[in-house]
Amino acid sequence: MLLFLSMGGMEWIVIIFAILLLFGGRKIPELMKGLGSGIREFNKAKNDVTEQLREGMNEKPKTNSKTEDKSAE
Repeated sequence: MLLFLSMGGMEWIVIIFAILLLFGGRKIPELMKGLGSGIREFNKAKNDVTEQLREGMNEKPKTNSKTEDKSAE
């Protein structure tokens, strides 16, 4: 993470130039679209799991009435 913060403008230009050489100008929009949809799916799944955990924590535990009757005797 700190590596990206310490990079200057020249380093970014070199990286972008290398990506253009490797993939070509026509492929980059497709790559970015795929990356964006992947991030979107990941965030949706993360939010679904978080919501399920919160719902599970808010549910009251179900008790069995037969067990309660036996313990009262």
